[in-house]
Amino acid sequence: MNNFTKRLLSGCVYALLMLAGAAFHPVLFVVIYGVLLFFTQFEFYNLVEKAGSSPRKITGLSVGMLLFLVCFGMVNNLLPAKSFLLFIPALTFIFLYEVFSDKNAILQNSAVTFTGFIYVAIPFSLLNFIVYPGYPAIAEYSPSILIGVLFIIWVYDTTAYLSGTAFGKHKINKKISPNKSWEGVIGGTTAALIMGTLNSVIFAEYEIMNWLIISILTVIFGTLGDLFESVIKRRINVKDSGTILPGHGGLLDRLDSLLFVIPVVYVWLIFSGNL
Repeated sequence: MNNFTKRLLSGCVYALLMLAGAAFHPVLFVVIYGVLLFFTQFEFYNLVEKAGSSPRKITGLSVGMLLFLVCFGMVNNLLPAKSFLLFIPALTFIFLYEVFSDKNAILQNSAVTFTGFIYVAIPFSLLNFIVYPGYPAIAEYSPSILIGVLFIIWVYDTTAYLSGTAFGKHKINKKISPNKSWEGVIGGTTAALIMGTLNSVIFAEYEIMNWLIISILTVIFGTLGDLFESVIKRRINVKDSGTILPGHGGLLDRLDSLLFVIPVVYVWLIFSGNL
């Protein structure tokens, strides 16, 4: 099996899992997206280990998964609305644990553990509120925004890659990501806006202007998220965050855009009155 076939098959399986986790049932959502959270955060900790840091993996992963599950419990009215406040004192233990350890670089190790929590666990946890837009009044699962954002990201990434390959001459930043070009961004942005327009037909409960703004936010912050991970990998001289997806690399390589997009879309949905 050649590399293109591997890339195609693993990409299809990955996309189908994400869509299945979003589209069918909240239990499937919490299982699939919880697993994605765990392994994506795990890959981040592996990356920073290669850079010489010593993150507290068990602590960071446990707190990250717990936040995701607590938020799921909140939106289903299984836990009190202010349950997330428990994580304010809980996070202090990440720092206290380092103080009483015998390792050097106390602040660095605490910082990278905490960064993995912020970078991966918080965006995934916010998804709970996006797929339960009626919270706290109504505990009704509605994955329209999540699925629409996934469509926009995938269309943007694919079109940007094809446009950049065919026409790319002006690079965004050769040192960070030598393959990304402004021509690719233009082609991808056009496709993302078209997809946003189609989303307003597929998910008619949200107006076209809302979808177009989400498309623009997705393009801007998705690109920044991709570049952010590229900087990390380039500085520690690795190509991929993992090997779980043949031809694509790791989960962090595929989800780096989404991690930056989720918090921004969440804030927009609140300010626009859609949450």
